[in-house]
Amino acid sequence: MLAKKPTLVLIDAHAIIHRAYHALPDLTTPSGEPAGALYGLAAMLVKLIKELKPDYIAAAYDLPGKTHRHEAYEEYKGTRAKTDDALVAQFDRSREIFKAFHVPMYDAPGFEADDIIGTLAEKLKKDFNIIIASGDMDTLQLVDGERVQVFTLKKGLNDTILYDEKAVEERYGFKPKLLTDYKGLRGDPSDNIIGVKGIGEKTATKIIDAYGTIENLYTALAKDREKVKEKAELTERLAAILEENQEEAEFSKVLATIRTDAPVAFDRDAAAWRDAYTADHALELFSELGFRSLMQRVKELNGEKAKGSAVGEEAPPEPRAAPAEEPADNEMFKEAAVMLFLIHSDITNPSLEDVLQNTKSKTIEEAHEKLAQDIEKTGLTWVWEHVEKPLIPVIARMNDTGVLIDAEYLKTLSKEYHKELDAIAKRIYRHAGEEFNINSPKQLGEILFEKLDIKAEGGRRKKTATGQISTKESELVKLVDEHPIIREILAYRGLAKLLGTYIDAIPPLLDTAGRLHTTFIQTGAATGRMASQNPGLQNIPVKTEQGRRIRHAFLASPGFVLAAFDYSQIELRIAAFLSEDPQLMDIFKRGEDVHRAVAAAVFRVSPEEVDYEMRRRAKVINFGILYGMGVNALKTNLEAGADATVPRAEAQEYLNEYFATFAGLAEYLTRVKADATRKGYTETLFGRRRYFPGLKSRLPYVRAEAERQAMNAPMQGTQADIIKLAMVEIDALIQKEYASDARMLLQVHDELIFEIKKEKVAELAPKILEKMQGVVPTEKTHGVPILSSSSVGPNWGELEAL
Repeated sequence: MLAKKPTLVLIDAHAIIHRAYHALPDLTTPSGEPAGALYGLAAMLVKLIKELKPDYIAAAYDLPGKTHRHEAYEEYKGTRAKTDDALVAQFDRSREIFKAFHVPMYDAPGFEADDIIGTLAEKLKKDFNIIIASGDMDTLQLVDGERVQVFTLKKGLNDTILYDEKAVEERYGFKPKLLTDYKGLRGDPSDNIIGVKGIGEKTATKIIDAYGTIENLYTALAKDREKVKEKAELTERLAAILEENQEEAEFSKVLATIRTDAPVAFDRDAAAWRDAYTADHALELFSELGFRSLMQRVKELNGEKAKGSAVGEEAPPEPRAAPAEEPADNEMFKEAAVMLFLIHSDITNPSLEDVLQNTKSKTIEEAHEKLAQDIEKTGLTWVWEHVEKPLIPVIARMNDTGVLIDAEYLKTLSKEYHKELDAIAKRIYRHAGEEFNINSPKQLGEILFEKLDIKAEGGRRKKTATGQISTKESELVKLVDEHPIIREILAYRGLAKLLGTYIDAIPPLLDTAGRLHTTFIQTGAATGRMASQNPGLQNIPVKTEQGRRIRHAFLASPGFVLAAFDYSQIELRIAAFLSEDPQLMDIFKRGEDVHRAVAAAVFRVSPEEVDYEMRRRAKVINFGILYGMGVNALKTNLEAGADATVPRAEAQEYLNEYFATFAGLAEYLTRVKADATRKGYTETLFGRRRYFPGLKSRLPYVRAEAERQAMNAPMQGTQADIIKLAMVEIDALIQKEYASDARMLLQVHDELIFEIKKEKVAELAPKILEKMQGVVPTEKTHGVPILSSSSVGPNWGELEAL
């Protein structure tokens, strides 16, 4: 038990915001601003106050620019991708959340947030019981008995754990203070700390267990190498590697060590948040941000109920919602969450609190009953009964089954790609004439726009909210022909993202059987599409060879093959039958190549005269139309795969010709936008709704983006309904007739991946194809056929058509 001292919670704001941004879907405020990271931070702060009941709270932030670690090592965190503009904007606004709770914030130039926390913890642990709240496991090195503990995230934002010294030892096998030695040997890919190449987790742990610190290891190596080999169970090769890389090990330990000498002074009075806190400011802010489910939790902190009452003052009792401890795997909760999502598409991946608060219910049973009634009232019964409800157990089986992964293949690929990343970095440095942090927008901007004086067409440069010239990918793509460094930077970012998101991230997630259990979420996207997390398999690139090679790591179990079933041009077919455009429907009914047919119409040539470039441009136009692409975006996308620029007037002419040819589609899109503006939502073929609060925004760019999304929503939502329907029907077939012969593993947009016994493929594959192609009655498609293809192979990357 902790001694009777006041409790001080130190919050690593930077780490928690980062974690929330990547863990939560793309939430937006009622005005259309990005808000996922803000919601995660706010929810964590409320959770900390409720569960830990701190007497004092303080938050720590990183500042833009170099830290002392970058001064020592330019490549520190060098593999991290550029911070998204949407995340930067939320970092700026996140400070309002702490202000609303009267929590002081600390930062210092040249120091990271964990250095600020390390400094405060070291100074104050004699006077306080300190709990560090962070999403970064680096802070575990600060754990000190029970005087300093770490409250961190295990998975997502709800699964948390409190580490004391015993818990750290149980996890790693050694004391917290030795974590820096462990990183000095093993390295840390997330921070680009190199460690000793060739020393993995097991070897590093053995060395730490045998010698403790790196300094002890090298002292022992200098005295008696053979004894070290025996004691730490090292091969001759590993002993030699350690000797050759002493400097790297010691330097990596320094980089991994949190500093405790940051120039910050703790203000005890400012951190006594209870003295100044009332719910008013927090409720006002959360209302503005649209955090409905958090508003009730704010009122309930330490019994606060009445407006203006200070925490701890008595207030009239109010009915409380059911406790959040209600099991998350409760079937009634799962159903209620999906129903809530169907009724309110903007509430993605709803929590128990979301369900209870939005239905004003005390129990999940009451909430379920109310939601069932609302489903019927809003005309969503068919989607619920035939699509979403029966899909719940299907997804549970997929999550439990997982997919076999070739970890050794990923390890080899990692070495190859890291080597290539280093080579690209060197080429970038040669173009720049100096080394710099490629992942720093500020440093990159200085190199590109000041030193190299690269200018956009017309001299205009898009700036970020902080006034810096934007270096995000969409802006750099426009400059790709202005200087060879741009192409190298885009290649560097793409490769670094593959490594950080998949190649280096997947192996630690595997179970003991080597299977990856990504979490599929049927309420993860407002469109109705499925989402997945840990990792997000929906976004594994397929357009580049580097991305496609990752799929080779996804294996079939022994005795099985992987079988993929993919819908063919499903969105264009949906566009045809929803719009009832006669020309577009006829193309599909005749079985023609839709891109070739559109090219012939737009370029006014016969189908036989359509060449590769014409077809490519027609494909860009086809999908651009579906996603509400304007003339400027179309011009950019047409140029992306071409050797020449496309004048804006030419792009406009393509649009005009397209809509003149497919007037029915043009009228349909105009009608969808008008209906959405009037009603506030769109509907799919099956009645699924998607709401667009941004349509009423006062900000023109927010309103324009909402209109663009609304035009595509019925097509994208219908597509989601179709593949979900197919999953339900195919799963029913498998459970009934092939339970031991086949398993549904993955769903990636228009593609379903199965494991099927080799001897059953010829029998089952045609049945799966039949189910996929027959989920929508012909009368609903007006005769437009829905087609899918199938392929099999030993892994996802080596599939051959059946």
